Parts: sequence; structure tokens; C-alpha cells
Amino acid sequence: MENRNENLQEENKASLNFIEQIIENDIKNGKNESSVHTRFPPEPNGYLHIGHAKSICLNFGIAEKYNGLCNLRFDDTNPTKEEVEYVDSIIEDLKWLGFDWGDRLYFASDYFDQMYNFAIELIKKGKAYVCDLSSEETSALRGTPSVPAQPSPFRDRSIEENIDLFTRMKAGEFPDGSKTLRAKISLDSPNMQMRDPAMYRIRHAHHHRTGNTWCIYPMYDWAHGLEDSIEKITHSLCTLEFENHRPLYNWYLDESEVYRPQQIEFARLNLSYTVMSKRKLLELVQEKLVNGWDDPRMPTISGMRRRGYTPESLRAFSDRIGIAKRNNVIDVAMLEHSVREDLNKRAKRVMAVLNPLKVTIKNYPEGQSEELKAVNNPEDESAGTRLIPFSGEIYIEREDFMEDAPKKFFRLAPGREVRLRYAYFITCEQVLKDESGNITELICTYDPLSKGGKSPDGRKVKGTLHWVDAKQNIEAQVRIYDRLFTIPNPDSNEEKGFKELLNPDSLSIIEKAYIEPSVDGADALSYYQFERLGYFNVDKDSKKGAMVFNKTVGLRDSWGKPKNQ
Repeated sequence: MENRNENLQEENKASLNFIEQIIENDIKNGKNESSVHTRFPPEPNGYLHIGHAKSICLNFGIAEKYNGLCNLRFDDTNPTKEEVEYVDSIIEDLKWLGFDWGDRLYFASDYFDQMYNFAIELIKKGKAYVCDLSSEETSALRGTPSVPAQPSPFRDRSIEENIDLFTRMKAGEFPDGSKTLRAKISLDSPNMQMRDPAMYRIRHAHHHRTGNTWCIYPMYDWAHGLEDSIEKITHSLCTLEFENHRPLYNWYLDESEVYRPQQIEFARLNLSYTVMSKRKLLELVQEKLVNGWDDPRMPTISGMRRRGYTPESLRAFSDRIGIAKRNNVIDVAMLEHSVREDLNKRAKRVMAVLNPLKVTIKNYPEGQSEELKAVNNPEDESAGTRLIPFSGEIYIEREDFMEDAPKKFFRLAPGREVRLRYAYFITCEQVLKDESGNITELICTYDPLSKGGKSPDGRKVKGTLHWVDAKQNIEAQVRIYDRLFTIPNPDSNEEKGFKELLNPDSLSIIEKAYIEPSVDGADALSYYQFERLGYFNVDKDSKKGAMVFNKTVGLRDSWGKPKNQ
């Protein structure tokens, strides 16, 4: 029995990701009084994307798993790139994903006075100085990992002069870029982050929360650790690009003689056919190469929400990809698999025809119509049923008819019989064409004894088609989306810039599709499966009588299948 328990413990340990293993060890050893306190610290300089969703799920998920807390904190230290619009969008995204930070909404700007006072203390310890070099001059003296930096000519200013200059920087006496406050750490550290990094820069810019109170703003590395410390964060979870910054994070906190959280780095999410740089995404928006931050082709959370992705699917995707120590690229098909898997359980089924071909059933009673029962979701009995109209004139997909059909074409063709979903068996008797030879209409007959699509005499019909009544339907615009880029890794192509790799066919619009009338007036973000076509949702541009649908994802799931399938 003892061996069995030991094996179970080992299996449980193996199933934990490396961050969970660290945390469980900390809890076991009583570190931080065995408490867990994380934070999600976005910069309000753009909309969140799917990579941020991974970090959100990690930070809030860790706190939830270990009965801890997670703060939402905005790192608003760069007023020239930050906007209230971004703050509002980030809050909306987190709430939509289903996370709650209680009363723990913070901003770096909440701590500007404390950070300034800590900087004064570092100056008094001889650990910081005011430097007059420009950024170009500073870079020229910085050296390489194997060649020491040359000292700034202002490195040995007296404590009194540094305090005077820094105080005057805060008072607004100097122009932008004329001075910085730099930490006095090292000239020869192989870690370039430790070579007298900047702590403050002068920036006469209006801040979205503090207005014009400040004209000096802390650099990210200086601010971030102090924010974590002030909030008593136990585990500061960062992506791998901050691994080289960890010694600086620790140095600032140790020299400031304050509580030091543990910084732990994990691999960021990279997704195929996507760029994750907020700078690049901003370029796409500003140059109108996409239709805003919430364009359904964008990897932003707001874009995915508008496209019809569910919060549950994004959280499931984050769990599925796990937490790694090395960067890699995740196939976007894996994300689509998670979306499809979730929508299959929740999306109401309806019938829609995107490329219509009219069918007239000549032996159906003229002027008659009826309502046929259809299942709303075969995966969910509680979803119930609905009634759909049927008459002697319907639309089918043009692709579901072939005049000269091969033997293994199991849809409609001259002389062939097919089943109409929930309706009847029909047989094509005649094909009508226009003067150019284009097919305009099919004349068919139906078997009135096959109501509900059931065979009256046991005969087998291989093809089942979806359809929409030609008289009772709604006309809708349908937007079909494809990959935003033409290659899996648009960041890797050195010959072409990423914007040259945009897919010109990433959006196609069907101006007039026919959909069964039950969807008219549905709320924005309502989910549907258009039978045989894919998953779609109602766009925010929709209104009753003028519906707009976005294609969310197709029915076919290619993720995890061998490439030759």
C-alpha cells in the first residue's frame, strides 16, 4: 500500500508543469507562509492577443488552483503609447474569459511616488547617477558581452549633484532625451542588462491617469519589480525574453532593501500563420490592412471573440498546449480544434445555403407549405427541437449538384435520388439553363411517403443535402475567413516584410446567403453550426432583417492527423 501511494505521488508530480512543481515545493517548505499571489501585468499599449490569453490563464489558473490571489495590474509607464481605450479593452477581455480580480485592480502609476523615493535612496547609496548622454552615445559606449563598456563621463557625479539633477528632472527643467537616471552596477558584466541600465527617462507627455503631474517615467525593469514587491507577489511569472532581466530584477529589489518575489520564466505562445508583436499588429490596424483590432482575422482576443471563438475554448487551448521552458510554434489547427470541440457541444444547428441553386418540386402541392421538426443539437438533448418551413421551392448548395456526375458522387444529379435533411427524398428530373449554358434551376419530384427523410420501403439513399425554403428564409451577409498570412511563420521570412506576406484571400464576403428564418434577430455572438458547412456566429454589425454572420471554423478537424490524410 505504501509503495502504491508513493507511485501515485510520483505520477501526480510528473503531471505538474515546472511552475506548479516550484510552487508546490514552496508551499511544502512554508515559503511566503505557503501562500500564492500572482499578477497579470499588461501594458495598455494595444489590445490583448492569444499569447496574452495563455499568460492570463496561467496566472489566474495558478492562483485558483492553490487558493491564492491574482492581481490585474497595468504597467502604464509609457504615456506616449498608452490609451484609455486599451485599458477598457483589456478589462473587457479578461471578464469575457471568465476571470475575476476582485478589488485588486492596480496601475504602475499608483506607485510613481514610491518609485521616485526608492530612486532617491539608490542615489544616496551611490547606486544611481544622472547621465547626460543620448541613447545613441550610450549605445556606442556599451561594448559587447566579451568587451567591457566604457564608463559614462557622468558616472562619478557626486551624490549631491545627482539628487539635484534628478529633482530638477522631475520638476520639468530639462527637455526630452537630455538626461536619464541610470543604475550604477557594472561595466563588464557579460549580461548586458546589468551595464548601468536606465531607470528613468524624461518624457513631457500627458498620462491617461496622472495627467501632466509627471515628466519623468520609470523604465519597465525598474518599475516592474517594485510593483511586484509592493503588492507582495510571491511568484512573478514572465515570458522567456525576461530571463536575462532576472538578475536586474533581483538587484533593484535587493538594493532597495524590499521584499523580493521570485521571477519564473516560461515560453511565450507562438502560433502559426500569425504575428504576435503588438507593434506589428498596430501597424496592420493603423495602415488599415485589417478592419480594426477586433477584425476576426486578428489574433487579438477581441477579434477571436467577434469571430465566434468561445472563452471556454481559449481556456481549453491554453490547458492543452501546457507550459514549456523553450519557445516553439503551435499549429493554429490546434486552436481551431479546441474551438470546434467546444462549439460542437453548445452551437445550435441550423441550415443555410451560401451558394444557392433553386429547386422546384413539381409534384408538391402548389401553394402549400408545412413545418418540419429538426433537432437543435444532437450533442445536447436539452437544446430541444425547432420547426423549419418547407414548400415546393427550395434552395440547395450549387456544389451539391453535378450534371455529369461520376459514380462516387453521392449528391444530386439527373435521375438520382437524395434525401433532404429532415424533409423528403427528391429526384432530379430536369435541368434548366440560361442562354449562356449556366444552370439556373432544377426540376425535381419528391416522395411524399418519405417525410422526415425516412425511407418508406427500406430503399437506401446515400446522399443527404441541407436546404433552405425559397419563400420563407432570411437573406444574410456571410464573411468567410482564411489565414491572415500565406506562410506558417511570417516573422521568419527575411526576404519579405511581414506585411508582404498577408493573404489577399483572407476575407471573402457572400452578400446574399439564405438561412432558415429562426436566426433572424439573434443576438451578437450567438453561435450556430450551419449544417455541413461549419460553425458561424452573429456579427456585431447584425440587426433584425439585415443579419451578418462570421465563419468561425470549419467542421473538419485536421489537427493531430497524419499529413497524408
